[in-house]
Amino acid sequence: MSSVGIGQRPQNRRQKAVKFLWVGIWLAYLSAPVSDLLHGGHSRGVVVLGWIGLVAFVAWYFALIFRTGRGETNGVVLASIAVLATQASVLALTLGREWLVLFVYVAISSGVALPFRLARWTVPAVSALLTGVALAVPGGAAFLAGLLFPALLGGFSMTGVREIIRTSIELREARATVAQLAANEERLRLARDLHDLLGHSLSLITIKSELAGRMLPDHPDRAAQQVADIEQVSRQALVDVREAVAGYRRPRLAAELAGARVALTAAGVVADLPAEPDLSGVPEDSETALAWALREAVTNVVRHSGARRCTVELLRRQTLDGPVLELSVEDNGSGDRGSGPGNGLAGLTERLTKAGGTLEAGGTRHGFRLAARVPVALTSADVGSPA
Repeated sequence: MSSVGIGQRPQNRRQKAVKFLWVGIWLAYLSAPVSDLLHGGHSRGVVVLGWIGLVAFVAWYFALIFRTGRGETNGVVLASIAVLATQASVLALTLGREWLVLFVYVAISSGVALPFRLARWTVPAVSALLTGVALAVPGGAAFLAGLLFPALLGGFSMTGVREIIRTSIELREARATVAQLAANEERLRLARDLHDLLGHSLSLITIKSELAGRMLPDHPDRAAQQVADIEQVSRQALVDVREAVAGYRRPRLAAELAGARVALTAAGVVADLPAEPDLSGVPEDSETALAWALREAVTNVVRHSGARRCTVELLRRQTLDGPVLELSVEDNGSGDRGSGPGNGLAGLTERLTKAGGTLEAGGTRHGFRLAARVPVALTSADVGSPA
């Protein structure tokens, strides 16, 4: 059987029936007024009016409980509670002490329908009204002790239930927001990975395709080698994209240095790259961020710079914030790199920021330079290093 969660409105007929039964079960405490109508010795006219009054009270009570949380202003709710209190007062004063139990329902509905800042005043006010009516009704003082405590306890208990419902709704909304933010972050991660992966690979494929086209008439063997390289790059790009989609892609700096040499050489750029990098004390996330930075920088050199020479340096530096590993990619090109930072540099900035690093990119007197820095653990080689 379907159930209604805390703070949720009934969504179908079955859920409405469940909530109706849950609220209606507490009407059993109206046995005293019902018994009074059946066996109280009232005239027929009084009994008819009493039933009308009781049905009107219950209907108004249900309307107030079921409409709670649907956007009514506090003024409307206060007016509804005032109507219930008036009905309870009239019925108790005219029909007797058995009807004093209606004030308990008034106090409870006050706690359910009003925020605590108002309920903390209305619940005691209803209890005070109960006390006044009980003292005015013959024999009502004997019922007061048994009704005053339930009215106060029930009213303030419902304020706690209301706060639980409100908190539950806020937590559910917060979870939905967190899930949405996580989905957005994953989409951004995938977009960055695909941009970096495909931008590099497709640039290399384009260059090698052009080379193969120029070599084909006179040097078919060399053209065939370029085509074989294109096939290898394409297969690797497919593997990389699948890994990126799966979230497992973590490029390594050594592999990216080797790939950068191949890409620059194929584009006719003289490459000056470091040997096997020393990555001692470098966290995995920092190495990954530098690897992405190298890939993006080399891709931009190949595609946009028109450079004839590219120098890559990997240096450890001591800064005021501690030791860092700096990757520098500088070329002598003057090609159009756009009027502002593109998606690649924006993605790199996000990656490096998450790793605790920084990115600098801009023109120099002879070309363009990109510098990516990430923090590393302090080693003996860092002592005395220049800032």
